[in-house]
Amino acid sequence: MIKNLTMDTGLLRFFSLSKLSIIRESPISIIHFLAATALFIALVICFTIRKSWSHSVYLVDFCCYLPPDCLRAPHAHFIEQLERSDFFDTDGIDFQVKVLERSGIGVEASAPLALHELPPDPSYNKARHETEEVLFTIVKDLLSNNNVNPQSIDILVSNCSLFCPTPSITSMIVNKFGFRSDIKAVSLSGMGCSAGMLSISLVKDLMKVHKNSVALVLSMEAATPNGYRGNVKSMLIANVLFRMGGAAILLSNREQDKPKAKYRLQNLVRTHLGSNDQAYQSVFQQPDKDGHVGVSLSRALLHVAANALRINISELGPRVLPYSEQLQYGWSVIRQKIWPSAGRKGIYVPNFKRAFEHFCIHAGGKAVIDAIQDNLGLSREEGEASRMTLYRFGNTSSSSVWYELCYLEAKGRVKKGDRVWQIAFGSGFKCNSAVWKCISDLDPEVIRNAWSDRIHLYPVEIPEVFDH
Repeated sequence: MIKNLTMDTGLLRFFSLSKLSIIRESPISIIHFLAATALFIALVICFTIRKSWSHSVYLVDFCCYLPPDCLRAPHAHFIEQLERSDFFDTDGIDFQVKVLERSGIGVEASAPLALHELPPDPSYNKARHETEEVLFTIVKDLLSNNNVNPQSIDILVSNCSLFCPTPSITSMIVNKFGFRSDIKAVSLSGMGCSAGMLSISLVKDLMKVHKNSVALVLSMEAATPNGYRGNVKSMLIANVLFRMGGAAILLSNREQDKPKAKYRLQNLVRTHLGSNDQAYQSVFQQPDKDGHVGVSLSRALLHVAANALRINISELGPRVLPYSEQLQYGWSVIRQKIWPSAGRKGIYVPNFKRAFEHFCIHAGGKAVIDAIQDNLGLSREEGEASRMTLYRFGNTSSSSVWYELCYLEAKGRVKKGDRVWQIAFGSGFKCNSAVWKCISDLDPEVIRNAWSDRIHLYPVEIPEVFDH
């Protein structure tokens, strides 16, 4: 045993000395070793980056509908429509006027042609006409601006919550523009104002399977068929807030489209609180006791939205926030649990301005924008795009966050490398977030959009109460 141990020790010493002598005699070998190690690490990094790029979703371009001036519905016109209708009692009219005065919606927000008639015509044919007017216009502009052949579109997704025709909205587009017969087309309905982000999420998942694909997403809400004709106040609010609009978004996962793309999708987080009864019923379409169908907005809506946002950012935060912000948040949570005394500070709200340069908050209403801006600690300028979108276009449902991004581009504020956070809320109750990183130089003098004609007039000071 001692002999074997001695032999093992000798062999170990021999190999150690041999290696040492080789290194001393051939110093080039250590250089080769380090070079090989560096090459291996570089290959691993390149492979990881390439794998990440292979799943990248690029936003090539997008287009928002700009209604003609003849469809503007100034406050005086809106009030005249209320007073000359036979649908509302005096209290119902007064309530809608009061909501309008405090809504943050200006005189340029537009309504579809059918709602300019006396009395308004919410028929199926007029709803189809509005849908075709909005979507045909923006799809034509988007494809022509980017020299895209309709035959090159591989995936088509539309979302319109309350108007669900047969044939579907995607079929209307396929028929109008002559898309291929093997296109993957999906029409989403009943998903509320957050459905635009949900459509992006669906395309993202489809593109994991379908490589080298081009997708077109269409987001809108038809205002024509959705007016409420009763007198329940929670249902009358929607009559005032929702206006005409829509957006078309061109996406791609082809590397050849990266040089001309505006943005790359970095993160997308979806939150659904439908298992909670209060959240589920906070935005609810139903008939009143007289059979008039409308969308009810409950008093608990702001509380539900704040809770949904809190859950959403608890998942998004670790993906985007610097470690210093995460540590402060984590320590505040621990401190609150250990010392929940009233005198101590509450939970630390992370500074999301360290993660994003721009914020697009769903323009659901003045109260929604105010609440989210306060909760996130944003300045007036950081909420400007949302307020100006609400002022000029009203609540355009799922397309509102795209009008806000249009505003930022037209102002020349989005620079290469900037990150944009889009926050959308919708019935269900849902909160969906999308994070985009700008990967191109965006020149507002070259890129024309729905804001370009009057961007020099904005921002405007919005009064607390409009005097009409």
